[in-house]
Amino acid sequence: MPGLTSAAGVVGFLSEPEPELQVFALKVMNEQIDSLWTEVASSVGDIEALYEDPSFPERELAALVAAKVYYHLQEYNESMIFALGAGKLFDIDHEGEFEDTIISKCVDTYIALSGTVPANNTNQPPSQLTTAFSSNANGASSISAGLASPTTPFSQSTLPSKSLLSRQDSTTTFDPSQQVAGNANLPGALPASVASQASVQKQLYAIIDELFERCFQGGSYRQVIGIAVEARRLDILRRAIIRASEDEKKQRKGEDGEFIRGQELMEYVLEICMNVVQERGLRNELLQLVLDLLNDIPSPDYFSIAKCIVYLNEHTMASDMLVQLVNKGDAKSTAVAYQIAFDLYDNSTQDFLKKVREDLPKAPEPAPAATTDDQDRMQEEPPEPRESDQLLQELDDSAGVPASSLEGNQDKKEAELSPEAQKAFDSIRTILSGTKTIELDLEFLFRSNRADMAVLNKIRDSVEARNSIYHTAVTLATAFMHAGTTNDSFFRQNLEWLGKAVNWSKFTATAALGVIHRGNLGQGQKLLEPYLPKDQIAGANPSSAYSQGGSLYALGLIYANHETFALDLIREHFKKATEEVVQHGGALGLGVAGMATGDESIYEDLKSVLWTDSALNGEAVGIAMGLIMLGTGDIRALEYMIQYAHDTQHEKIVRGLALGMALIMYGRQEGADELVNGLLDDPDPILRYGGIQTLALAYCGTGSNKAVRKLLHVAVSDVSDDVRRIAVMSLGFILFRKPSSVPRMVELLSESYNPHVRYGAAMALGISCAGTGLDEAIDLLEPMIKDPTDFVRQGALISLSMIMIQQNEAMNPKVGTIRKTLMKAISDRHEDAMTKFGSAIALGIIDAGGRNCTISLQTQTGNLNMSGIVGMVVFTQYWYWFPLTHFLSLSFAPTAIVGLDQDLEVPSFKFHSATRPSLFDYPPEQETKQEDAPKKVETAVLSTTAQAKRRAQRKEKQQRRESMDIDQTPTTPKTVNLDDKMETDESPPKAEGGQESEKPDGGKKEGDAQPETAKKRMEKEKVGYQLENMSRVLPAQRKFISFPDGRYQPVKKPTGGVILLTDSTPSEAKSLMELKAKKTVKPAAAPVTLQDRVSQALVQQEAADRDAQGAAEAAGVLTAVDEDGEGGEEAEVPQEFDYFTDEEGGNEG
Repeated sequence: MPGLTSAAGVVGFLSEPEPELQVFALKVMNEQIDSLWTEVASSVGDIEALYEDPSFPERELAALVAAKVYYHLQEYNESMIFALGAGKLFDIDHEGEFEDTIISKCVDTYIALSGTVPANNTNQPPSQLTTAFSSNANGASSISAGLASPTTPFSQSTLPSKSLLSRQDSTTTFDPSQQVAGNANLPGALPASVASQASVQKQLYAIIDELFERCFQGGSYRQVIGIAVEARRLDILRRAIIRASEDEKKQRKGEDGEFIRGQELMEYVLEICMNVVQERGLRNELLQLVLDLLNDIPSPDYFSIAKCIVYLNEHTMASDMLVQLVNKGDAKSTAVAYQIAFDLYDNSTQDFLKKVREDLPKAPEPAPAATTDDQDRMQEEPPEPRESDQLLQELDDSAGVPASSLEGNQDKKEAELSPEAQKAFDSIRTILSGTKTIELDLEFLFRSNRADMAVLNKIRDSVEARNSIYHTAVTLATAFMHAGTTNDSFFRQNLEWLGKAVNWSKFTATAALGVIHRGNLGQGQKLLEPYLPKDQIAGANPSSAYSQGGSLYALGLIYANHETFALDLIREHFKKATEEVVQHGGALGLGVAGMATGDESIYEDLKSVLWTDSALNGEAVGIAMGLIMLGTGDIRALEYMIQYAHDTQHEKIVRGLALGMALIMYGRQEGADELVNGLLDDPDPILRYGGIQTLALAYCGTGSNKAVRKLLHVAVSDVSDDVRRIAVMSLGFILFRKPSSVPRMVELLSESYNPHVRYGAAMALGISCAGTGLDEAIDLLEPMIKDPTDFVRQGALISLSMIMIQQNEAMNPKVGTIRKTLMKAISDRHEDAMTKFGSAIALGIIDAGGRNCTISLQTQTGNLNMSGIVGMVVFTQYWYWFPLTHFLSLSFAPTAIVGLDQDLEVPSFKFHSATRPSLFDYPPEQETKQEDAPKKVETAVLSTTAQAKRRAQRKEKQQRRESMDIDQTPTTPKTVNLDDKMETDESPPKAEGGQESEKPDGGKKEGDAQPETAKKRMEKEKVGYQLENMSRVLPAQRKFISFPDGRYQPVKKPTGGVILLTDSTPSEAKSLMELKAKKTVKPAAAPVTLQDRVSQALVQQEAADRDAQGAAEAAGVLTAVDEDGEGGEEAEVPQEFDYFTDEEGGNEG
């Protein structure tokens, strides 16, 4: 039929009584609706009437025409409803704009219908949290309740209607729990007809099922998974993963092999959970589903299971998986168990690891011989029930296991352990305790230390040591540069400079030993023994309280996040201490060493000291309480801290408690919303400051849009500069997994009129882009180096060092310029003290850990690095208290690959890097030029003297003319040329491969061509080189690493850190690497004679004396008592002396 120019005649057929004419009219409209819809639209009511008439034979055709008319009218909800009523006539396989639009609308409606189940609230705190926050004048507690809220100097109603800041989450987003009435006129609102008509819903589900089937047939499983996750349909998600595995089996036609399609989909779901899903309840449900599916696979991916277990905090499942692997008995399964144990230590809290260690089977301990009385008592009194017994009883009851067999099974489990299994479980306990990882990290940092001492000497010589801020800056730079290397030679070689530390500078210098020796578990206590508090003996010289407090802080840093005897030792000194400085250091040490243990007894000890209401130790105690209860969400602790923060008058205590509450809510996400809202509504700016920190820690690494929106709102609206600064800075913690998005977000904030906002923008860039060398971030920070405000320049320098850490010229050409800028800032005599302080810290950060550490807020496997995030958060508080700067060392992560065999020994082998050697090489050492000596002032020349010289020169010239001897040997020019050449010969050794030029400006031209020569040399390098085990491997280099060695192969894809290797030829002799960090002088095999023993003892004593001499001298300097209290250092009173006049001296002569 030719195309119609008018639909008037066809539309008239709709009014005819004969159904045949009506059907004919509908068929014509359906074929040419795209050109006739404008005329048909006026008769859409008649078409709807035909669809609703039960006696009409082509109701589905009428529905399809009505759907197309409404589609052209852009009424997509009505169009979708009529399309669903069209039944089979609506062909989803037909490619067209109408079909695509309706399918998209069906998917959205399906998601809305399926998402009516309320979110899981198991992770949220109970609603009975008593915040005790005061309300405003109108009795309202929300920000928008009054016009004069402390957080908004203007009413929100005055904001533009389309402003991002004026949007409210509760009123502008679709709430799936409110199907119709609560979502009226909202995007994504569910049409009333769909919600009420079961037949329409049935047709909708049929369309979606048909769509899913088409995706399955085409292999588009990820599309189905995406829809299922959005719709919260876990049954569809399970169906998609199982269907993928079944289809792969059919394609292989029963062939044996590893089926990877299902595992790839589960890895895809894991990636969605960690990076896309922002709601914690849904994430836990998805992870539980993946965990169940992985356990059903015959050969599951144990590393993915471990990742799920850590996030779900299922310590029992972790121990069961380790037991299952060890019981297999083969070498590879044991190596996988060891690798999982290392991953668990990197990603879990101390409390979780402790429970896993306790759940592992142990060999039965030999029971002591019981006396008759003991046997009678055991027969009379039943053993006390334990909490674990009740849990096991409930599990067995639910599984149908007789209760009488419980104890017998446990005894059987212990009795059946083979020697190999017992050895494996002991090794796993050692790994889970962290001892092995810390030992290997210490060994790598010790043997690969590339710290540039010339830079430290330059910093020391450029600042005045008598100024405490400068002395502290040099101390912090030294600590960061040598973090974890155990190299404290700078302190030992500069005892005179170290002796100028007084009061809190001495506290910081002593604590710096903890940063330098972090992880030195074997020698940590012995090293700090001279500084630790001791019982005072009558007549003995007391040591400085500042060095005592700093030593407790250092002891906590050495054993950071490692619950050992050191925690009990610090706690004992903390309870005995009476001086506030010692309590201050003890509280910080307790918090660092007992991080996330949730120990109630330590919490009570800290609370008892808090009751003394001392501003000095109260701040440290508040932070320590948060560190002990890190991430627990303890309601009782929060209520106590909130109440005390309102009762005390000391700002330092309130600040410490605010940070402590934020630490307690670490990673709680929606569970912290109640506390955040309460803190942000408080009139006290310090508590609002804590509310922002709580928001940052609760949503750290999630990229939550809700959290970002709230931070941006506070950043531009709060009346307190401190709160606005921390709000901008916290963007870095929320978005550090998406570093490329942060520069774009803070670009305008970096140009704010408020210097505090500019500082926050600089620090946000440093936190989120640490170690990336991101050009966009550097471009924003470079102008801030010249900011008129000193603390903005300080923040810019620190952030640049964080971004440029472990970068070289090949990776980022700007790194050389930035290093020179840092050196220039520290040596500039006209620069402000705050900027010099930031420059000194930056020089330490950029070479952290002997140039072998990076700043990492996530672990090697992609999980949140708890200690790194906590360290970064507390480090930002250096704004108020310099000693807290040491916490940044918790964020330092060694960048190495350490291969271990099945015996947990370090074999000597090589792996391959498919890059040029110079691409990821160490940056060159800093060239520190010595400053020229000050020139002497020229002596004033009188006019008569000048005239006499001119006369002498004319006379000499006349004499040369009259002389017949023409000796024109150019002695002076030759001397000058010789001198120039000698200077040139002395300087070029610093440049390689250059040839001297005979021209006077040859050196300048050579210097200009040197970068080009280096670039060409890099291009000529051969791609690919070998690396020894325990070598430095940067995060960007890991994707180029392979293991071509036929003997040792990793059990998983190398992710950095400790990698377990399988030995293909275990029967052959293996070569092991010598561990230098813990090397000790061992005696000879068996000295037979007395003279041999005496000689050996003398040699060992001399070596020990040499090593201990510098340490003893440094300890003597730091433990000396400060006589002057809080004031400056006073000069000694001069002794009496005799003097003589000239006459008396002449007479005696």
